[in-house]
Amino acid sequence: MPALSRVTAVLASLAAVGLAAGCATGSAAGAAPGGHLTPLTVVLDWTPNTNHSGLYLAQARGYFRQAGLDVKIVQPGDTSGLQLVAAGKADVAYSVSEELLPARAQGADVVSIAAVIQHNTSSLISLASDGITRPRDLQGKKYGTYGSDLEKALIDKLVSCDGGDPARVTMTPLVSDDFRVGLTQKQFDAAWVFDAWDTINLRDVDKVKVNVIDFSAYTRCIPDWYTPIMATSRAELTTKRAALQAFMGAVAHGYRDAIADPTAAAATLLKAAPELDPRLVDPSAQWLATRYTDDPAHWGRQDAAVWDGFAGFLQDQKLLAADPKVADAWTNELLP
Repeated sequence: MPALSRVTAVLASLAAVGLAAGCATGSAAGAAPGGHLTPLTVVLDWTPNTNHSGLYLAQARGYFRQAGLDVKIVQPGDTSGLQLVAAGKADVAYSVSEELLPARAQGADVVSIAAVIQHNTSSLISLASDGITRPRDLQGKKYGTYGSDLEKALIDKLVSCDGGDPARVTMTPLVSDDFRVGLTQKQFDAAWVFDAWDTINLRDVDKVKVNVIDFSAYTRCIPDWYTPIMATSRAELTTKRAALQAFMGAVAHGYRDAIADPTAAAATLLKAAPELDPRLVDPSAQWLATRYTDDPAHWGRQDAAVWDGFAGFLQDQKLLAADPKVADAWTNELLP
């Protein structure tokens, strides 16, 4: 789900939630078993899914313990993982660039330490019968919106860049994230989804005939950006650098395994989260195996041009309250 719209409000109360965040995660970190493993807490950005496959593989195959770490994986509650990291209540969080840069602009010294997926896998999805095959086809249609300022800016840019009039796109609030119901009941005609999960679920599991407009096909109009990412804080980089470097070595090993054997990645995720539907998890793992990175030997690598391009877009659209100091917003130094 696009995150920018909820970040401004939650980070404004960061100090207030710090105490509650400590209560939520203090027990998760635990004590180092036998006194010889360094505890690290990792907070997911959502419920377990295939974006997290490398993390779960590293845990299941003992890569963290081999690196001297006792890693606890927790799901976010009312407080996002990035907030917990910024408040010193967690060590690493899955997040997105559109959350991290505004957080930095508001004073949270959080840092991206890996790109989980090399390129943005977002798309606009619609029923095939509606004939929406390119951005300008949204004219005269209802777009189901999360209410994000970033979302509005991206849709306007996509439609205008494709020769259309964004004023002719009706923005309709999403009442749920059940895209099948929303599309088939004509609550909206198109919505922003993530192909690895939502598109596969609609097209391959629910057997709905859909069209998708890949964001990646329109990088002449909008920037590519990293979503999701793994992030920590500058303080953690200083005080736990060796542990974080060991963690990134182990998790990179896990993602290389997910790339090499997506069937095993799916099985491991399903064992950790048996409530998930294997009809979705299996094809999603296969799909992501070729998209986690352009070069499996260098999973997680980030590029200055991608960060600068996305930050420039946010600044042009007046979506950043202050300078996020982009050069300090990310690092590849912990990657193997």
